[in-house]
Amino acid sequence: MLQLKDFYFLRHGETDWNKEHRGMGQKDIPLNSKGYQQAHSAAAAIVDEPIELICHSPLTRAKVTAEIISNKIQKPIFEIPELIECSWGEFEGRVKGQWTEDWIAGVDIPGAESYDNFLQRALLGINKAISFDQRVLIVAHGGVFWAVQKFAQIGSRFDLGNCKPVYLRAPTVVSNPWGFSSIEIFSL
Repeated sequence: MLQLKDFYFLRHGETDWNKEHRGMGQKDIPLNSKGYQQAHSAAAAIVDEPIELICHSPLTRAKVTAEIISNKIQKPIFEIPELIECSWGEFEGRVKGQWTEDWIAGVDIPGAESYDNFLQRALLGINKAISFDQRVLIVAHGGVFWAVQKFAQIGSRFDLGNCKPVYLRAPTVVSNPWGFSSIEIFSL
């Protein structure tokens, strides 16, 4: 179960593999130049938000995004291993397609973690992040956001864009839906 606590979420900046629609999984693919620009724009957009701590995945694309934001908003960062993207085993680097939907439906991929196991691990990482007694920004991956969507019951699964900050408001009653809003980003 997702802890009932408000938090911010941001998917890392763009990589070349994002542009090519490749499944990165746990391959440590760096940000491209657009990804760096996106991280700076996201930092400017959230500079006035009441964020006190930034928790991030150990993969470089998320860590560097978190560092750029930390430098702008002057808040500490903390790495949480469970926020790492899903492992797609032998399919990492392949262009996304039907195999992605098959994996979500439960088809095994050699060397990959199952979709359900991934969601449970991501939930553990999200709960670790929001258990701090501070207002938290999680900088992670699109797959980790799938876990947010599932456990916050936001609705049908969709892909969150690179560096699109969102704010999630916890309900006061477990059976009520979470609030979800985007934070506007303006080009610098």
